[in-house]
Amino acid sequence: MYHGYYQNKSSFNHRRLKLRQEQTTSEKLLWLHLKNRQILEELFRRQYNIDYYIVDFYCHKLKLIIEVDGDIHDLKEVKEHDEKREIYLKRNNYHVIRFTNEQVLFELEKTLIEITNQIMKLQS
Repeated sequence: MYHGYYQNKSSFNHRRLKLRQEQTTSEKLLWLHLKNRQILEELFRRQYNIDYYIVDFYCHKLKLIIEVDGDIHDLKEVKEHDEKREIYLKRNNYHVIRFTNEQVLFELEKTLIEITNQIMKLQS
């Protein structure tokens, strides 16, 4: 089985829809720059599920996951869950990059450059 190939499962539909409706300001802002192939012509999806996890943004072609973390990700139990999740995804050949809400909101240009650099690296 090819991991990550259009794995949006119908059992996750309600959860994904809820996450899209409750996006943070930083997620909305980043989505404005990722949608419609705006960065190096790569297609991103938002609130996409890969196996057991729903990721914030996902580019299937590059197996690139972008996560935007709010303050809740500073909590010990959430950090542990994030680490377990990231280990699982990386073992399955996904590339994960993380940004904080503040990075996206206050350092948007730097964030977009970092994403662009990661995409260029994966394209080569």
